Amino acid sequence: MLRNTPHQFGLIAVLLHWSMALVIYALFALGLWMVGLGYYDSWYHDAPEIHKSIGVILLLTLIIRLLWRTLSPPPQPLSSYSPVVRISSVVAHWLLYTLLLGILLSGYFISTAEGKPIAVFNLFSLPALLSGAGVQADLAGDIHLWLAWTVVILSLLHGLAALKHHFIDRDSTLKRMSGLRIPLPAEKEK
Repeated sequence: MLRNTPHQFGLIAVLLHWSMALVIYALFALGLWMVGLGYYDSWYHDAPEIHKSIGVILLLTLIIRLLWRTLSPPPQPLSSYSPVVRISSVVAHWLLYTLLLGILLSGYFISTAEGKPIAVFNLFSLPALLSGAGVQADLAGDIHLWLAWTVVILSLLHGLAALKHHFIDRDSTLKRMSGLRIPLPAEKEK
């Protein structure tokens, strides 16, 4: 099943969710590691290029994910959720999307501050639309760092909430996003 149903996430949504999560944590780790590299380190120039290229791919994936969310809406919330949990879930998801977009755009502004395009794995280039050198790079760098930490912390809380639903509430929240088939209420009665 590729598309979402009213009761379950489809394969495309599941793959987008988990692949983006892995890439976000990998980019975060790579970013923390690369800022500590010395000028004469062999990765000093390569690591930022890899980080930028993956970041552009992640931006394209985020756009695809948001389009897919429009074309194939997520399943309805479980009936066991309170109104507060339902609202919190929607707010948390859109906050993660917004913060992630902010990280990716601030990374773009860091990378293009000198007016040079971003070469994405030498396959294509993303042009520099704005350039303001030092001031742009410094401000965008601060924003990039703080948003990255915020997304990591918020996504960890998101994961803890999913684990709470699974182990404490014993509902199918985590199973739905794992791509596992969830029996419908009518099927459970049979």
